[in-house]
Amino acid sequence: MARDYYGILGVSREASDDEIKRAYRKLARQFHPDVNPDPEAQEKFKDINAAYEVLSDDRKRQIVDLGGDPLAPGGGGAGGPGGPGGAGPFVGFQDIMDAFFGGAAGGARGPRPRTRPGADAILRLELDLHETAFGVEAPITVDTAVLCTTCAGAGTAAGTHLATCEACGGRGEVQSVQRTFLGQVVSARPCTVCQGYGTTIPHPCPTCAGDGRVRTRRSLTVKIPAGVEDGMRIRLAQQGEVGPGGGTAGDLYVEIHERPHDVYSRKGDDLHCRVTVPMTAAALGTRLSIKTLDSEETVDVKAGTQPGSTLRLRARGVPHLRGTGRGDLYVHLDVRTPTKLDADQEKMLRDFAKTRGEEVAELTKQGGFFSRMRDAFNGHA
Repeated sequence: MARDYYGILGVSREASDDEIKRAYRKLARQFHPDVNPDPEAQEKFKDINAAYEVLSDDRKRQIVDLGGDPLAPGGGGAGGPGGPGGAGPFVGFQDIMDAFFGGAAGGARGPRPRTRPGADAILRLELDLHETAFGVEAPITVDTAVLCTTCAGAGTAAGTHLATCEACGGRGEVQSVQRTFLGQVVSARPCTVCQGYGTTIPHPCPTCAGDGRVRTRRSLTVKIPAGVEDGMRIRLAQQGEVGPGGGTAGDLYVEIHERPHDVYSRKGDDLHCRVTVPMTAAALGTRLSIKTLDSEETVDVKAGTQPGSTLRLRARGVPHLRGTGRGDLYVHLDVRTPTKLDADQEKMLRDFAKTRGEEVAELTKQGGFFSRMRDAFNGHA
């Protein structure tokens, strides 16, 4: 049976902390061994100290108020099996784990706040290469939770207020004292009536139904800096979801997706493109007009340029996102060989080959390389 700690100090169960302290000091002076050497007084002094130890500790006092004894060595739950708060000689393993790892009075959570921070949001934004290279102010539309203007986040109807939960007394949790083979266990669980908030909303706001926020579509303008790359995210502080109860809004992240360009490919801040030049132009040299992202440049193709050669135009790529300057533009040259020649053109090329001492085997319908191979396999000379 649990000891009557209130009775030992001679105070009521509603006594304040100051009343408990005054009662303890008065009895301690009366029964202190230095003042009263009577053996019974010494035992009384021990009980007084024990009672003050319990009632001056809010958690231990809660156990007493629930009918338990926090100083009992082997359990002293209220009323034993079947009594208030009792659960027989053994309870579930989860209750025991709760007692040691946060579910008991020793780790009481207290009421949850109704006002909590909002979640972040993310939005995909598709841009052209020119826009990512030089920046742009892009309009966006985002669907998020915003503050309810009817109740300003309170969640209550006009002229009403939150009410203290009668089931848990505003603590946000209910406790029960149970006896286990490990001793006395005080389990604390969120109140199912108020969902752990400690308060209820008797009259919810008709607009947000008590949540303090509503969903709506908003239009914003996001400034895209020059030089952003595909996959980068731009953070807009506190433009995300407003939290429950009108809590601080989270952030909005705009994720950049760059559309493929029909001419240029991008690698970092450098641009690449391919230009086809005729064989004769590559051999004799020529001048090309290249249209960049923001200008038109003239480049020289030197005589004797080989297929796969690359021309570099400095500072004609994408501006650097951090710092000054720009990347480069690389022009990759594809030398085009004619696929069909008339008789005069073919004669001219053969004459040209002879002047260079280049032997060119003539292919005819009756015999070519593969024809000669076939004849060799068939034994023809």
